[in-house]
Amino acid sequence: LDGILGAVKGGLNSAAQNPAAAGGIGAVLGSLVGGGSDSVKGAVGGGALAMLAGVAMKALTSGGQAEGAGAFSGGDMPLGMKAPETPDEEQALEQTASLVVKAMINAAKSDGEIGPKEMERIVGKLKESGVDDGTQHWVMMEMSKPLDLDAFGAEIPNMETAAEAYAASLLAIEVDTDAERQYLQQLAQATGLNPTVVQYINQTMGL
Repeated sequence: LDGILGAVKGGLNSAAQNPAAAGGIGAVLGSLVGGGSDSVKGAVGGGALAMLAGVAMKALTSGGQAEGAGAFSGGDMPLGMKAPETPDEEQALEQTASLVVKAMINAAKSDGEIGPKEMERIVGKLKESGVDDGTQHWVMMEMSKPLDLDAFGAEIPNMETAAEAYAASLLAIEVDTDAERQYLQQLAQATGLNPTVVQYINQTMGL
């Protein structure tokens, strides 16, 4: 986990330090869904999901909210830290990547709407990362939707995904406004994360 954090988190965090000005969230999303049409391989290869999965596993284990030994999506560890071996695992990883991207977009909306110019910068970063047109359109649609945290919480299938989504949200924003801090609290409540797990993720991600 330390190696993954060192190699991946620094680069992603530096890209996300000023999402509105630099299209940083686009660079992070590109790491998650880049690599052409095969978004699963792009996500795993980019290392972003591996880092988020590692943070989630450590947080849930340390915070007593892991769902039993061998109960992670990949058995002993979450998918993302290991390549999917079956079609079901591929589908599960695809779903996780989708929810993680939604979490980051929602976080970017937390202190107001994502403006047209920011959307253009984000989509530009996606294009640079080799993201296909269909995925670019999907991201644009998600950015255009009003923030609905309750609906997003209902999509989260388990604590593993909840922890990954929370950690991903910290990559998307600087967390320097009351609206963003309040949003993170509401996200934790909506997805069922306990305070100990949230505290671990915050510390791990440098918040």
